[in-house]
Amino acid sequence: MSEDEEREMIARTLQEFEAIGVRPRGWLGPWISESENTPDLLEEAGFGYVLDWAHDDQPTRLDTRSGKGILSIPYSQEINDIPSIITRHQEAETFAGMIEDAIEQLLAECDRRPLVLGIALHPYIMGQAHRALHLDRALTRLREAADPRIWWTTAGAIADHMAKGPGKPA
Repeated sequence: MSEDEEREMIARTLQEFEAIGVRPRGWLGPWISESENTPDLLEEAGFGYVLDWAHDDQPTRLDTRSGKGILSIPYSQEINDIPSIITRHQEAETFAGMIEDAIEQLLAECDRRPLVLGIALHPYIMGQAHRALHLDRALTRLREAADPRIWWTTAGAIADHMAKGPGKPA
C-alpha cells in the first residue's frame, strides 16, 4: 500500500470500531505486518501502542517522525498457538509447557529488569476442548503459585503503566 492507502485503511478501521462505540488505543496489524510508515501513521491516528513487533521482552518506544514515538509492546512469535500448534504440529501439552518454561526463565531474569510475556491465543485453536484443558492447567498452576512478580494484565494496562514513566509502581 502507498502511505495514503495505508492511512485510509487505518481511518476506515477506526470508523468501524467507533461505529460500535469502541475507540481502540492499540493496534495489532493483520498478520502482524507493517510498512515503514505504519508506526508514524498509527501515532498520527491517535494510537498509543502497537503489538506488531517480536523484538524483545520489554516494551520499547519506537521512533516516529513526530519525535514523540509510539510504544511497542512485545508480541510473542513463539508463545503463540498458531506457529506452535498449526505450523510445528505440537500438542497442546507442549504449548502449555512452553508457557510455564518461559515464565520460569523470565522470573529468573526479572529482578534485573521488568519483562513482558505475551501469550498469543486464538479461540479456534486453543479453545478446542482437547487443548483448553492443558492451557487451563498451566495457567491455574501459575496463578496458584501467587508469585508477586507476575502481573496478569493486558496490553492497554502495560501502556498505561509505561506512560507513568520509569520506576513508577504498577
